[in-house]
Amino acid sequence: MEETLTVRVWRGAEDGALEAFRVPARDNQTVLDVVTHIQRELDPTLAYRFACRVGMCGSCAMVVNGRARWTCRTHVRKVTQDGALELRPLANLPPIRDLATDMAPFFAKWSRAMGRFQPKDMEGGAVPEDFAVVPPASAKRQAADAGIECIGCGVCHASCDIVGWNPDYLGPAALNRAWTLVNDVRDGARDDRLAAVAGDAGCHACHSTQGCTERCPKGLDPSGAIAGLKRTLFWRAFGFDR
Repeated sequence: MEETLTVRVWRGAEDGALEAFRVPARDNQTVLDVVTHIQRELDPTLAYRFACRVGMCGSCAMVVNGRARWTCRTHVRKVTQDGALELRPLANLPPIRDLATDMAPFFAKWSRAMGRFQPKDMEGGAVPEDFAVVPPASAKRQAADAGIECIGCGVCHASCDIVGWNPDYLGPAALNRAWTLVNDVRDGARDDRLAAVAGDAGCHACHSTQGCTERCPKGLDPSGAIAGLKRTLFWRAFGFDR
């Protein structure tokens, strides 16, 4: 008899419910493989997001058995509980339908945290003769490099208890991006960016529960980045810029 999985999938929007499917169990099967099988073979109306399938885009992130994960890199046999899977859309974001969430609030927080590079004003509007050189061994460069690989998948955001309690909180991804730019010596908006992350919904709202760092599929440390923002703002309050 063919081995099967029991897969309970969230259907609908916020007022939806779980629907059960039986899916064949395969060797080296990923959770994204399971979702794709359901959509292609059992119910073509199932909505979900994916693109690259190799852990580069982050768009396939969902909540798998209660934990936010990339489904393309999550092997079924490592996460099943008694041969069962429960799949839900990312938490802390409004579901559009089924497993697809609206990422607009997530990226709006990047904008509020000034998560875009702002080059320093060039004297007289002159174009520099060469690229800016930032030594790889410098402390600022290493601090910026530590968080620069974030691809905006939303796993840390969905895993953050503070975002769940306070929807206005900027969240770990936006604050990690802000910390990366605060340490970029080429950036010209450092003061404005630090002001943007210093409010009640900024870095000081973080309780340092470390959920974002624990769940990051890229192995980044958003919690450490938030702590860096707190330290920088603390010293600036005493007239020191670190």
